[in-house]
Formats: sequence, C-alpha cells, structure tokens
Amino acid sequence: MWLFKRRGPSGFSYSNTAEDVTHGIDGTGLTAIVTGASSGIGSETARVLAMRGVHVIMGVRNMAAGKDVKETILKANSAAKVDVMELDLSSMASVRKFASEFKSLDLPLNLLINNAGVMACPFMLSHDNIEMQFATNHLGHFLLTDLLLETMKSTARESSIEGRIVNVSSEGHCFAYKEGIRFDKINDQSEYNQIWAYGQSKLANILHANELTRRFKEHGVQITANSLHPGSIVTNLLRHHGILSGLSFTVGRLVLKNVQQGASTTCYAALHPNVKGVSGEYFMDNNISTPSSLALDTELAKKLWDFSMNLIQ
Repeated sequence: MWLFKRRGPSGFSYSNTAEDVTHGIDGTGLTAIVTGASSGIGSETARVLAMRGVHVIMGVRNMAAGKDVKETILKANSAAKVDVMELDLSSMASVRKFASEFKSLDLPLNLLINNAGVMACPFMLSHDNIEMQFATNHLGHFLLTDLLLETMKSTARESSIEGRIVNVSSEGHCFAYKEGIRFDKINDQSEYNQIWAYGQSKLANILHANELTRRFKEHGVQITANSLHPGSIVTNLLRHHGILSGLSFTVGRLVLKNVQQGASTTCYAALHPNVKGVSGEYFMDNNISTPSSLALDTELAKKLWDFSMNLIQ
C-alpha cells in the first residue's frame, strides 16, 4: 500500500528491507555481536551484516539453531565471516561466560546489537530470580553491554571508527506499567500483567540507550547508542498466545512486516552513514521517531541505571 512506501527524511520507509537500507555499504573490517541471532529478525540481521562484509558473532541460546543459520548464510555467501557462541540473556552467569569467551578471542568490537527478547510470557523467574521479561530483554543486555564497553571503547580509539550500540525495543514500550519501571515490584506476581511487563522491559531498552548516550557524551566516548521499534512482524514471539499467534500468521501477513523488513531499521541504525554521530534517538521504519514521554525521562533513565547496576553486582 502507498502509505507503507512513503519515504521519510532518510529516504527509506516502512516497506524497505535490510538489504535495501544497506545497499552499497561496505562493512569489511567491522565486528558485530548480534544477540538472539538464531531466528526472526536476529538471524536476518546477522545474514545482512555478514553479506556487507561484517564479521558477525551470533549470540544464541539454541546452538543447534544458531549453527543452522550460520550454515545457511555460508551456503549463500562462502566468504561470510560468521561465528556462533552460546548466550542465554536470562542468566547472568551465561552472559558473563559469553563476554569472557569473546574477550579471549582478542577481536575488536564495533557493533553491539542487543536484539534478543521474549514477549508477553506468563509470570516466571529467571535463573537469577528476576522476572523473566525484565531479566531477558533488559538486564541481560545491560550486563552484556557493561562487560563489553571497554572493548568497544578501545576498538573505537584504535580504529578511529565510531562504535554503535543498537537496542531493539518496541512501540510496546508505550504500554508499560503507569509508573514506567516498577522498581519495588519487579518480582510482584500478584500484580503481574504480561503485556505491561513486556512494555516495561522495552521501555528499559530505550532508557538504557539514552543513559548510555548521556554518559558517552559526558566522557567524550566515540560510541553511539540508539534504540528502535522494528515494526510489527510475523515471528514466533507470540507463541504464548495461541489466538493472537494464529491471527498474526494469517491476517497479519497482509499488514505486518516480513522478517526482511523487520530487520531493516536495526541494520540501518547499525551501518548506515546517515546515523554517524547520531545518539540517544529512537528509530522506527528507518527514520528517527519520538517515543513516549516516559522514555524521554532522564531521571527515570538514571534511576534505572543505578537499579540495574545493583542487580548485576
């Protein structure tokens, strides 16, 4: 439909694919970590970045699925540089192990794509006894970013190439709990709402990127941090909701993005020259957009940072 093809200031629109927005871009010499790269937009992000010459490290919970994705990428492009490493964002021990193993490879790190996530699952606790959506979508990525920051800083200094952190959030952040982040009730099962808890975790993704930006600018760090809404996409994220999942795979195919379109904003934010020097922004449909007022709350971002730091100690 014409509305979905209308281009924004970037020259791209809702309907563009990840290949479209990275056409002609050479990522040779760059190294990226993509979490949740064994399926959905994560696997497409990994494929397209590798197609553009980026050395992609796939952080995946399911190693068998991750290796299948790697084989598919290599069959289409034998020159692609792709590695698969185990990473469970719901376990801080797993995140620490992944970061340690990555550092032992002595590789540079230019791009960190915090993509993995769970959506609207029933109440459950992570390995570290933290509500699963907050633990997986936000805290695991917060810890991973913290553990890899020095590597990214040194890479940026030595290469004189800007590092980029991309947090895959969602317009679902608008449907968080009314106070935004329930610092005193993260694990409160009695008031748990799986949609609002998802919104809370996605709000945290934006606040995290914004606070990273504030700190980078304060210390003159050559790294940017942005967040984005990939679009409403036909994936397996709604597996906990039978009716909604069925609708998304039938009626949804007529109006929702496919995976190729869903990965486009991530790849745009990660590689496109237009985004050089841009930080603390929220992207949607390959253009800068405006998130909720809570997402722009600097005090809430600072409070979340301190809260998260205490949880990962």
